[in-house]
Amino acid sequence: MNQDNKNEEKNSCQQEPETAEDAVKAPETENEEHMENQAAQDAGNGEGAEETAGDHTSQSGSKKDSKDVQIEELQDRLKRQMAEFDNFRKRTEKEKASMYEIGARDIIEKILPVLDNFERGLAAVPEDVKGSSFAEGVEMIYKQFVKTLEDAGVEAIEAVGQQFDPNIHNAVMHIDDENFGENEISQELLKGYKYRGTVVRHSMVQVAN
Repeated sequence: MNQDNKNEEKNSCQQEPETAEDAVKAPETENEEHMENQAAQDAGNGEGAEETAGDHTSQSGSKKDSKDVQIEELQDRLKRQMAEFDNFRKRTEKEKASMYEIGARDIIEKILPVLDNFERGLAAVPEDVKGSSFAEGVEMIYKQFVKTLEDAGVEAIEAVGQQFDPNIHNAVMHIDDENFGENEISQELLKGYKYRGTVVRHSMVQVAN
């Protein structure tokens, strides 16, 4: 009996250190498991945060893209309106210039009979009066009148000795004359004029052959 008790005490003494070591290891194991769980949770939270940040970035990007589209639409609309305004301005200027040309031709057409009367009056001056101050004064006024019209863009149409052109000449008489070529203008009955290249009044002429 004494021998058995001694063996049991010995065994119990040998088992006690193992139990104490296990007691020390157990908390360490629990701490490691706790740290692993915490790390896993942190990793999960990190992924969730990244996904949330990604969602916010995507939403922000979509909003930015929408604003960019709106800005592009406004810029395109502004460009179209500016182009339309430029076309309107050019069209208005062209119409204004056209109206000015038409008005100027109308005025010139009304002035031409006055010029015709000047020429008729100078042609009818008697030989004994041609050198007088009165005749010279009238001729100076006539020349000034012609110069003013020329400066404004009015020019006389050449007629005598030219080939007949229906675009600028109006044939009112026809003669046979060997001194002139075929379809050549032999006489000018009423002088014609152009204004900036456009016929204001056709020349009234006599055409030979």
